[in-house]
Amino acid sequence: MAAAAHSGETAPEPTIGLAREYFDAAIALLARARDEEAGTVTRAGAMVAETVAAGGRIFVFGAGHSSLPAQDVVYRAGGLAVVNLLAVPGAVGVDVSPATLGSALERVDGLASAVLDTSPAAAGDLLFVISLSGRNALPVEMALGARSRGLRVVGVTSLDYPRRTTSRHASGTFLKDHCDLVLDNKIAVGDAELTAEDVPAPFAPASTVVTSALMQAVMAAAVGALADRGVTPPLLRSGNVDGGHDWNGRVMAEYRDRIFYRH
Repeated sequence: MAAAAHSGETAPEPTIGLAREYFDAAIALLARARDEEAGTVTRAGAMVAETVAAGGRIFVFGAGHSSLPAQDVVYRAGGLAVVNLLAVPGAVGVDVSPATLGSALERVDGLASAVLDTSPAAAGDLLFVISLSGRNALPVEMALGARSRGLRVVGVTSLDYPRRTTSRHASGTFLKDHCDLVLDNKIAVGDAELTAEDVPAPFAPASTVVTSALMQAVMAAAVGALADRGVTPPLLRSGNVDGGHDWNGRVMAEYRDRIFYRH
């Protein structure tokens, strides 16, 4: 690491270089996802549009930090009002204490079935399961259980993990094996984009950046597909623009049977 500058000297700024490296790495991953997943994003958007047009509901699930891209498309200004978070108590983000409990819950057999049995998700609905590794019991069982109940499933994961790690599910399978469609976020095993001299471990994860972008891209494709069908997309507006609350109230009233986060 750089030594402290002597009095009157300008200190070097190695952290600026690392910050730029992170932006460059994230931008490169976003470009790969944009170019290599374009067709899959379009298909996922079409699935969302088909579900909405048919009167179905959209659900999203992710555990731990994989919950962040899921939450990013729920009750969001500029987003579709009918996207609902399928929450697993203790596994949403890092809001439990100790935080390690959330990771432990991802490996618990049967938890996904209990959540699905008590959720409003039903046949004809669409579920996005977001899991970086796709190897733990919870996302694998969530996809399995949802499809057995007649839902379609879109997995959002890294396809590098199945090539380089082993499954933690009893079947030996990964999330990717139980989906109608899979979006690959291009993240390498370990989810750390940078290394530096005198730093003992890789750092700077980018999975949230890329996965959130993929989810927003899917929703953008869905909006376009709905408009092409002649269906007005049920979009929310910011509550911080004039008329936003009234707009959202009308949308939520019209789609109240498909919005569960307000109940």
